[in-house]
Amino acid sequence: MGLLPTATQFVGFDSAWSGNPKILGAISSISFSGQEFFDFREPEPASFTAASDYINSIRRLDMPTLVALDQPTIVPNSTGMRPVEKVVASLISWMGGGVQPANLNRVFFGRNAPIWEFLRRLAAAEDPEAARTANQGVHLIEVFPALAFASLESRFFGRLMGPRYNPARKTFQFGSWIAVIDATRAEATRLACTPLVEWLDKLRMKPSPRKADQDCLDAAVCLIVAIRWRLSPRAMSVAVGDLRSGYMIAPASVPVMGRLRQAAIARGVPIDALSY
Repeated sequence: MGLLPTATQFVGFDSAWSGNPKILGAISSISFSGQEFFDFREPEPASFTAASDYINSIRRLDMPTLVALDQPTIVPNSTGMRPVEKVVASLISWMGGGVQPANLNRVFFGRNAPIWEFLRRLAAAEDPEAARTANQGVHLIEVFPALAFASLESRFFGRLMGPRYNPARKTFQFGSWIAVIDATRAEATRLACTPLVEWLDKLRMKPSPRKADQDCLDAAVCLIVAIRWRLSPRAMSVAVGDLRSGYMIAPASVPVMGRLRQAAIARGVPIDALSY
């Protein structure tokens, strides 16, 4: 934990990007008193509207709320990838995965995309560094589970070694599914987040996971990234990009930091220097 852990409410939201009512993401939350975690709400399916209602209904006046969202929130570019995505993609593609490009010509980020209404209804501050010490209000950070896994489990940090844990794809590997759960559980254990550990133990017992289970697992990963960002020493996380062209917050191991820095320098993208 960091030197001065403070009371905080955490939310992890793995959105489905499209807003299609038949394709849901997942959301989860937990509170921290300054000494222990309490009031855990297990991951559950959620649309954008349901997620904003969920967050606004549980937010508290006596502590800040930190929301970790698995979707781009700052998208000024009309085409291609944001600079942060180019940096992250250099790592994720090496691991055998991919990064969805965010730009205003994609339906997910066009004028009527549901993400903008979600952000309007949430009215959260988006300043990740300030969110580490804020004592009130709702705060938002953009996260990316695939990037988190590179640091949470060293076996994933290798060429074509990234996890294949999406049950909806032909590439799904049950061993990867278990490894992702175990990596998330190990971090939850390090953070002394016992309610989340217990939920992950139950998820691990499922013999045939479905896509909805993966969405819930990703919501739990978002939750873990938020807790680590707020409660652990700053050096244990990384901020790639900036608040003008887009950014991502993620756990940071030494080897992952080295590869990200190299890619960021080559592309002129800030690392741990968030600014407008």
